[in-house]
Amino acid sequence: MAKIYASAASGISERERRNAERSGKAAAMGMVLLENHGGLPLHSEDKKIALFGNGARNTVKGGSGSGDVNSRKVSNIEEAFLEAGYEVTTSSWLDRFDAIAGETKQAYFGRLMERIATEGTSAALDYLLHPFKEPPVILATEEELKQAAAQTAVYILARNSGEGADRKPTEGDFRMFPEEKALLEQLISSFERVIVVLNVGGVIDTSYFKDNDRIKAVLLMGQGGVNGAKALVEVLTGAVTPCGHLTTTWAASYTDYPCAESFSHMNGDVDDEYYNEGIYVGYRYFDTFNITPNYPFGYGKSYTTFDVETADVKADEKSVNLTIRVTNTGEMYSGREVVQVYTSAPAGILEKPYQELAAFAKTKELAPGESEDLSISFAITELASYDSAQASWILESGEYLVRVGTDSRNTEIVARILLRDTVTVQKLNNHAAADVKLELMSSVKAEAYSYPEERQELENAPVIELDAEKIPCETAVYKESCIEKKYSGERKLTLDDVRSGTASLDELVSQLSVEEMAQMCVGTAREGIGAESMIGAAANMVPGAAGETSPILSVDRNVSSLILADGPAGLRLSSYFMADSENNIIPGTEASPLSDFNFMDGQKAESDLPEGATTYYQYCTAIPIATLLAQTWDLKAIEEVGNLVGEEMEEFGVHLWLAPGMNIHRNPLCGRNFEYYSEDPLLSGKCAAAETRGVQRHKGCGTTIKHFACNNQEDNRTHTNAHVSERALREIYLKGFEIAIKEARPKSLMTSYNLLNGIHTANSYDLITAVARQEWGFQGVVMTDWGTTGRMELLKSDQTFKYGCSSAAGCIKAGNDIIMPGSQDDVDEIIRSVGAKGETERGLCPITLAELQDCVVHILQTVLELAS
Repeated sequence: MAKIYASAASGISERERRNAERSGKAAAMGMVLLENHGGLPLHSEDKKIALFGNGARNTVKGGSGSGDVNSRKVSNIEEAFLEAGYEVTTSSWLDRFDAIAGETKQAYFGRLMERIATEGTSAALDYLLHPFKEPPVILATEEELKQAAAQTAVYILARNSGEGADRKPTEGDFRMFPEEKALLEQLISSFERVIVVLNVGGVIDTSYFKDNDRIKAVLLMGQGGVNGAKALVEVLTGAVTPCGHLTTTWAASYTDYPCAESFSHMNGDVDDEYYNEGIYVGYRYFDTFNITPNYPFGYGKSYTTFDVETADVKADEKSVNLTIRVTNTGEMYSGREVVQVYTSAPAGILEKPYQELAAFAKTKELAPGESEDLSISFAITELASYDSAQASWILESGEYLVRVGTDSRNTEIVARILLRDTVTVQKLNNHAAADVKLELMSSVKAEAYSYPEERQELENAPVIELDAEKIPCETAVYKESCIEKKYSGERKLTLDDVRSGTASLDELVSQLSVEEMAQMCVGTAREGIGAESMIGAAANMVPGAAGETSPILSVDRNVSSLILADGPAGLRLSSYFMADSENNIIPGTEASPLSDFNFMDGQKAESDLPEGATTYYQYCTAIPIATLLAQTWDLKAIEEVGNLVGEEMEEFGVHLWLAPGMNIHRNPLCGRNFEYYSEDPLLSGKCAAAETRGVQRHKGCGTTIKHFACNNQEDNRTHTNAHVSERALREIYLKGFEIAIKEARPKSLMTSYNLLNGIHTANSYDLITAVARQEWGFQGVVMTDWGTTGRMELLKSDQTFKYGCSSAAGCIKAGNDIIMPGSQDDVDEIIRSVGAKGETERGLCPITLAELQDCVVHILQTVLELAS
């Protein structure tokens, strides 16, 4: 009898309550106070709030798509104020707008349901490509403003985005609706204090708010998951002092971003994306070219003030070590501060950005007058740059400046590290050279950002000289070919033999047929995506999970399947389903894993159900979006959120969480930025490592860091070709993955949909095997994103693409072990490709038996670690 992990108890569980509190605590720590002109915290004696905005009742917990989570209850901001003892005095306006928004949404989904009925799953895919957009807000009537009878108005500006489509720099998306500004002008004229809360997943135009002291405070709430609204009220009221800092530069104008005009749909070409800005991404660009942002990278205010003093700097040929004393210099509020360490490298044969983040730390909660000494260190190799001409990481001769501060535009030079000779610290092979000549941006004639005290700081900073000859150099070792596995014995081996040590994985795999191995390397969706289930829900054993590995070896070899569930804002499962008395899940009884599709929830007439049918529940915790987690700059807090997810994975029988998402915020219009941490690779890698450590505390649970690599846009994401220089790849787009793999050993890695320099990442041997496995030591399983081998085309047969799909056999050759969610066509292609002669034979990518065996070894090793 199959095991069901879900609970038959319908009531809210203690785990749900506990994890909602844990999620809310993390959300509060990541909220960023952008402006405060005396408006926050709210006055304790004022218990009346005039609440407005499209996010007041329709508070966004997280973006749409695979990152959505089915929590039992998600409170909105109005409810959170009421629960905190406030009187919300604007129910009339809220009711009016709610009715308009509801009608708009009903009409949208009504049209979608009609299309699904006639066109099937292809219409459901349009939900990702063209998600629901809320209507503009409405102005308040004179009577509503009069009835509000409050001193403080809180305006909640919400934006949503999601997988499958990029945002637009238009009104109601990146820019404000005119109606939003008009309503705010009404509120400014009618209330003593106006507070703006940004319930957004990514950057928006903040020009209206910047230095606008008529608005008394602006708080970036982000999207805080199941308890985000409660966390917001705690921050607004001063129960929690805001301590979040930005992880992305918020520019004064969209056109200030270096790839503004060429990004995704902006130039009309979604087939080819040219990363001509090279290494100048985010603050590296804004600082190097002296473009003043509205809010710089690392920025965040507090209800109190802090003094940050560098007490000591030491350095040797291995590391730089700093002692930073932070003192709460305020008089009323306790709080926490984030200390950031940046370095500036000397220009030589390579151009260098003005500065780069090298390390960071966050204080404990400091009472007024209290101090804490932070010890912060980073490796000397963090100062290196990648020279593609030498295929090496090098430290060029000259002075390296160490800067300490609280954001990228608020630092002080505290030391100068002198290196008289250039040093190579790591020798590699180039593995992802650009396939076209890029017109790379140059800073040679640029005048970088500076500040009045910088020259004096430079003169006063102590000089620490290092001996170049004492800095070691590593050389990567690459294995050129796979070795076919053989077994000399006659006994039929099972995974139990491997567990007991009487046989090796190589010996077990050597007994498998090509067909068995091909089945193992392809997920279980044999009918194509969406033929029997919603997109991204192709699992049989755990309803709503994204997929599972093949059970082909379960009987003869005792190999369990791996269950894979979507993320990264928590586990995405069906909230309920039914099973018969033999624990067989009854088809058509499960809720949709996409919360917006609740109208498609499985409901069968009682007469259609077998006797003894039982309803089971899988309510999971929606955690804060990745950007909000990163804004905590608190790795222990992020690890605790991972621990929360791991606990729920154990409860529901999930082995691999398809998260964290860790692509770079290259451009603010990427529709999936909310799923990613930052524009900075070091911060992204550290956050992913922390979340992975939390998940992998739990037996049988692992993370799947994704999307490897350059999934930095959503429009035409399955077929866009990212043209990137090797240096930019190494320093910006791959660095976070490298950090996460080396520091936390995630169990899985997911390749991205896009092509990278002309090759689908799922088919890139250089990316998967040479870089991830051989350079970084990755030992887990590699899987594709869903449908990369062409199953998505089944849903949109009217589309044509400049670039084709990835190849199933090419995945095996590259070391991409599992094709998800899989199809029989993928299995057949792999079987035909083993031993094929030449690339033109039957149009196949020839693969060897040894290459196929290696992929199966990786899968079975992960089964041993997680599903035994």
